[in-house]
Amino acid sequence: MSALNRRSFLRGAAGATLSLPWLESIASAANAASPPQRLAIYYVPIGVVRRSFFPGEAETEVPKFRGFLGGKRDQPDLYKPGYQPIVWTPTLEPLRKVRNRVTLITGLDRVYQNGTDVHAQCGSCFLSSAAPYEIKSSAWPLNRTLDHLVADYVGDATPFRSLEFSCNSHKDNVESIYFDNISWYGTGHVAPSMRDPQKAYRRLFGTRDTDQFRNITDLVLEDARSLRRELGSEDRDKFNEYFDSVRTIEEQMEKMARMKSGLAKVSIDEPIDAYLPRGEYIRLMGDLMVVALQTGLTRVATMMIGPERWNTPYMFEGVFDKPRSHHSMSHNQPKFIDDLAKVDHFYMEQFAYLVEKMASVGEANGTTLLDNTVFTYGSGLGDGASHQYNKLPIIVAGRGGGKLRAGGGHLNVPTGTPLANLWLAQAQALGLKRDRFADSTAPLGQVLA
Repeated sequence: MSALNRRSFLRGAAGATLSLPWLESIASAANAASPPQRLAIYYVPIGVVRRSFFPGEAETEVPKFRGFLGGKRDQPDLYKPGYQPIVWTPTLEPLRKVRNRVTLITGLDRVYQNGTDVHAQCGSCFLSSAAPYEIKSSAWPLNRTLDHLVADYVGDATPFRSLEFSCNSHKDNVESIYFDNISWYGTGHVAPSMRDPQKAYRRLFGTRDTDQFRNITDLVLEDARSLRRELGSEDRDKFNEYFDSVRTIEEQMEKMARMKSGLAKVSIDEPIDAYLPRGEYIRLMGDLMVVALQTGLTRVATMMIGPERWNTPYMFEGVFDKPRSHHSMSHNQPKFIDDLAKVDHFYMEQFAYLVEKMASVGEANGTTLLDNTVFTYGSGLGDGASHQYNKLPIIVAGRGGGKLRAGGGHLNVPTGTPLANLWLAQAQALGLKRDRFADSTAPLGQVLA
């Protein structure tokens, strides 16, 4: 047992591996005192319906389609500066059950650089937001993104420096890579996302035989039983919970594979993937991300919930009875405003699910995975119809190992505060020695503990 640590692996036949979660019985004193910090991003495309998302905007005018140029939409500042209680709007309502773990941030802006599509720039530059025209070699204000800067600092301690997840499995690609990727090694160099849950699973757990990926827990069961006998009672419960979580992921993948196989036999107008349950797909990819963060496979992960601007429909199960296009609806907000608000609420439910899941994963000294993670929800547009780059929807969950202020409030920042100020503050909280990032003017000190 002395040779084990919290990044130990259980190995079985066919090259299968399972990384262990933190277990008190086998943790060294140093590991027990200092669980690692993590960074995770949950990106929502096409902005939000402001009337349903932002407190105080329920009676504001419904915006009409504004065209393809990004910019700022003049809106009054409805909130006091600094912290105040969160008002639970229809879109924010799913977060009420984790209200003490999240912070709503309003007032953050980005600057649009003329010359590229508004949707493509809002997604691809969300985690970079270089100052306009600072990048001379490209039409995009796009540089190395925040996740990779953080991975440069913490990635050497993990098998994967960073992991990029995407919930767009469609093959009918009608847009450039800039519409469908938020993670970039640098200007013009995309970090490819994992889009197929089965392939992501095999990559994380190292299964070489594709016919055996569903039974990875069986492949290492003998080692697991041997180890379990040497654990304390609490760790045995945690160990069983972890194996149950992995088994649940396998069962979800089997269900989705069966569903996809069945759809392939039916004559339908839309691509097969349009009919796959959207929430199940997002939660499955999110579960994979959480397990990777929990076990130390990585400390940095991004998750793009959907592509920008693609008109390909999705099946928002429990919301609509047939696939719908988020982007197409956003350009006719007066007609589809109620349906769009339902999509925003749907995506927020999935974010709340992941916040709760991270909060349920125990780590050292009574902390949780969420306590040691900086987990940010956001979109590159303030509204999908007006295409505004100001007053963005941003929510931060977790405390980054105690470096961020505790949640439970609504922080309103001065008009014109760059989004990159938040990224700079998060980078500093995670240990990076930087005084500037992208178009930042100063770290957003209000979020720091």
